[in-house]
Amino acid sequence: MSNPTPSLIDCAASLSSLSLTRYNTLGLACQAKHVLTLASQAQLPEVTALVRKAGGVLVLGGGSNVVLPATLEGLVVRVALKGIAAVAESEQTSTSDQPSQEKAFWRIDVAAGENWHAWVETATRNGWFGLENLALIPGTVGAAPVQNIGAYGVELQERIESVTAWHIPEGKLVTLSREECDFAYRDSIFKRALPGTWLIVSVRFLLAKQWVPVLTYPDLKKHPVLTSLESTGVKAQQILDAVCDIRRAKLPDPDILGNAGSFFKNPVVSEARYRALKGKFADLVAYPQPDQTFKLAAGWLIERCGWKGKRLGRVGVHDRQALVLVNYGGAHASELLSLAQEVSASVRAQFGVELEVEPVVVS
Repeated sequence: MSNPTPSLIDCAASLSSLSLTRYNTLGLACQAKHVLTLASQAQLPEVTALVRKAGGVLVLGGGSNVVLPATLEGLVVRVALKGIAAVAESEQTSTSDQPSQEKAFWRIDVAAGENWHAWVETATRNGWFGLENLALIPGTVGAAPVQNIGAYGVELQERIESVTAWHIPEGKLVTLSREECDFAYRDSIFKRALPGTWLIVSVRFLLAKQWVPVLTYPDLKKHPVLTSLESTGVKAQQILDAVCDIRRAKLPDPDILGNAGSFFKNPVVSEARYRALKGKFADLVAYPQPDQTFKLAAGWLIERCGWKGKRLGRVGVHDRQALVLVNYGGAHASELLSLAQEVSASVRAQFGVELEVEPVVVS
């Protein structure tokens, strides 16, 4: 008589069953059968071995950009790698009469399991400026490149030199340059790859020593503290504080009201489509892009359809920011996705524009 195929739980003593309800910022009820907490790079070969047995894996950081199902049967790797280290710095040098083209930078390696906002605070406190516009974004450092997070005039790709990740199928560490990460708007090679391909281990940040504040975003221009200062006198900590003020005024705290931040991407349309919409809706909110397209404000579209503050059972649209869908408590993914479909249908019917869900929907 042949031996039965061993289950995942038989293959590694470090696996456990775990409720992931408090490990996703939407607070969706989710029970995972097989969870490996990754606290050391020494465990990476075990990840590859387990994925080969399981046939798939969900890599979970802060759970800030996922919609989790009620039950997860497969392998979940919860990333808990820690560490921040300034590994190198470059100085401006010149060997000719011409000014050097090489800028001075800080290079800092940050482990994937570090909390994103805590890292931004640490960087600012240490004089490693450039991340302050990205303050208070929920999640981990390792999850940030997947989504190429961005806010208030700054995108993460502008501050990264490389990403080190475990290529799960081949069982090896790979360092990808910024160009190799193939970043795009809320997108990257990591997000487009098949699930179970990449597990981000650490991120190397490249932060210019000659810091220039980014104050182009309208909300920053209007902030009372920043408007009272000359741009040359603004400090990174003041921008960080202002961004936190703005985000707290607009967005709910996930610890209080479950949410994943912006639930939809801002749709990008052609100039002709923008002009046609502008002709029908004079107050349309849109932002011109370098390639002559226009990025429409998804929150404005949703609000115009009457969804702002609307509740359907245990889920709803936030009353201060229509781009945010919320879990009032005890909701499952099916309820949230049903709401998202209704919102999208309304926008499609009124504006002829398709909304794309920003978080990763795990099936």
